[in-house]
Amino acid sequence: MKTQRTFFFSILILACIVRGNAQDVIYSQFYANPLYLNPALAGAKLDQRITLNYRNQWPSISNGYVTYSAAWDQQFDKISGALGFMANADVGGGGIYNKFSGSGIYSYRLQATRFIVLNAAVEATYLQYKLDWSKLIFGDQIDVHSGNSEQSREYVPSKLNVGNIDLSAGILGGYKESLYFGVAVNHLTRPDIAFYEGNENRVNMRLTVHSGVLIDFFQGMEGNDIRNFSISPNFIFVQQGKFRQLNVGMYVNKYPFVWGLWMRHNFGNPDAMIALFGFQSKNYKIGYSYDYTISHLTNKSGGAHEISIAWLFRRSIGTSRFHAMQCPTF
Repeated sequence: MKTQRTFFFSILILACIVRGNAQDVIYSQFYANPLYLNPALAGAKLDQRITLNYRNQWPSISNGYVTYSAAWDQQFDKISGALGFMANADVGGGGIYNKFSGSGIYSYRLQATRFIVLNAAVEATYLQYKLDWSKLIFGDQIDVHSGNSEQSREYVPSKLNVGNIDLSAGILGGYKESLYFGVAVNHLTRPDIAFYEGNENRVNMRLTVHSGVLIDFFQGMEGNDIRNFSISPNFIFVQQGKFRQLNVGMYVNKYPFVWGLWMRHNFGNPDAMIALFGFQSKNYKIGYSYDYTISHLTNKSGGAHEISIAWLFRRSIGTSRFHAMQCPTF
């Protein structure tokens, strides 16, 4: 059984590296990984922020896809903007196909009017893709009688480790700390990540459009983004190559708890329902979400589990001339 599963991943991954285009992981707790969603969200909370994210997709399938992310960002008034750093690791097939990226971000902030805040960001990333050929199993290796593996005659790629530079950009606008809208374009340079010589495999650009409104029924606690009771309907649209995805849902905040429910649609078919539960305080938050698959794949894949943790280190001296953007925290 283990050999069969490894064979399945071998075929899937080989199809990707020979003729396919890489597709980015899409987190379900969108705003809990803000720099991944849109680099213009760097510094949106003004204070120093650290975020950690974990996603396990298709856990019922042995050696599925596991993704890790860590990020830091903070607003600096002296440079009229924010700095951010982010690292992501994607492990597929139990380490057969691995992706790592490290990014640096600068987000310029403009207080256009008393009520309108604008962010414009640029992001530079180093992308690295690694293929562990020794873990792949091909059809000519399998003895149909014994199930044992033998030496494959498949041609080993000339490169098993590919690195490249990538650029991304994003914009974000906020109005009266209640309405927000953002657009991000990742992989502007479309880096080539092909393992085989003479075979071009460029990463498609990823377009993200996100917007929502915060309806606060009571005044926020001490003027920060923790709400006594509020709701926040949102939508997020993502397109990468021919792949398109629309997420529509709503957060409900009743301090110190947050609930969320989303519908994810891939245009070809409804994909999943996403349920979220989170706990937040003034200085930290933790959230858990589960993707329940409703597509033809069914939930036999195990859906997806996601966990997020964040810390906010508030300023102890002085205040900023800018206003924090009140986007959701999960």
